[in-house]
Amino acid sequence: MSDPDLTAVEAALQSQRIETPSWAYGNSGTRFKVFAQPGVPRTPEEKLDDAARVHEHTGVAPSVALHIPWDKVDDYGALAAHAKDRGLRLGTINANVFQDDDYKLGSVTHPDAAVRRKALDHLLECVDIMDATGSRDLKLWFADGTNYPGQDDIRARQDRLAESLTAVYDRLGEGQRMLLEYKFFEPAFYTTDVPDWGTAYAHCLRLGPKAQVVVDTGHHAPGTNIEFIVALLLREGKLGGFDFNSRFYADDDLMVGSADPFQLFRIMYEVVRGGALEEDAGIAFMLDQCHNIEPKIPAIIRSVMNVQEATAKALLVDRETLAVAQRSGDVLGANAVLMDAYNTDVRPLLARIRQERGLGPDPVAAYHRSGWAEKITGERKGGRQAGWGA
Repeated sequence: MSDPDLTAVEAALQSQRIETPSWAYGNSGTRFKVFAQPGVPRTPEEKLDDAARVHEHTGVAPSVALHIPWDKVDDYGALAAHAKDRGLRLGTINANVFQDDDYKLGSVTHPDAAVRRKALDHLLECVDIMDATGSRDLKLWFADGTNYPGQDDIRARQDRLAESLTAVYDRLGEGQRMLLEYKFFEPAFYTTDVPDWGTAYAHCLRLGPKAQVVVDTGHHAPGTNIEFIVALLLREGKLGGFDFNSRFYADDDLMVGSADPFQLFRIMYEVVRGGALEEDAGIAFMLDQCHNIEPKIPAIIRSVMNVQEATAKALLVDRETLAVAQRSGDVLGANAVLMDAYNTDVRPLLARIRQERGLGPDPVAAYHRSGWAEKITGERKGGRQAGWGA
């Protein structure tokens, strides 16, 4: 690789930004048990304090996503100021219409109009919070669906979904967006109301340019070609962002790149190929993970590093040589170009970039040396630890 090319790679890596989720700093667990850890935040402010440590050691995580009502406060302007004081900003606002008894049969698709109204009011409240925090994105995921044939009218549920999405879309302000997430099953097992990228895309296409699809990398059936979905949505201008995580079978609680790092590389190559790393592309790169058995902050730092490493490898793909091989039908040659980039050890490159920014070359090691874990374990006594309440 020539020096000018390497310079461009370094510039792209320097400008990369990855959002961390507030809920990853709190207690979490499996479907059966939430596992408590010492030093876990008790307030949204303490979550931001931890997030600031991730940004301090990685240099690429300046924003934090909130989940409402898990991060509900009386004064969101004050919370935004707290974030700013720690070198952060508040990012995506995530709605929650799946942890209330009224939503057992659905939220915005529920057959009861009163329940739908309750859910819609919460979504509109989240837009109000966006106004107060200066957030650009509202992320919507619905657990809505059915378990049995005949339980509800499939088409009517899509009509109800469209009606609620339209109401939220119309409430969005200047510079605000709606990101619609999909999940192919769970907790609904017969029909899920937003089960795939096509359903999400269809609703977003009808709504307009402020509605885009978010790809959760753990929300797909085994064997799904996620990079194809990414490439298509980028081509259509409808990819709004990512929820990065990983999975082996049925859900997405693992660290991004842990189960299949090659898949993450392939996804990031399509991001690079589609010009989506640039800030004006508007793609939100966010982690969405629960760290159940591993320490919270080191796991988040390691996850950020995994995304950085996959991105660096994707940037190293010799696209000119690849294009020549593709045009000539050189199947093995084209595959070899990708494999050469994937098999490159990019850790020295990223370590040098961090050092040039005045950071430690190994963010996890730097965190352990900082003494933050010992500090919060000793100080965060009493109160109620944050968690997602399963």
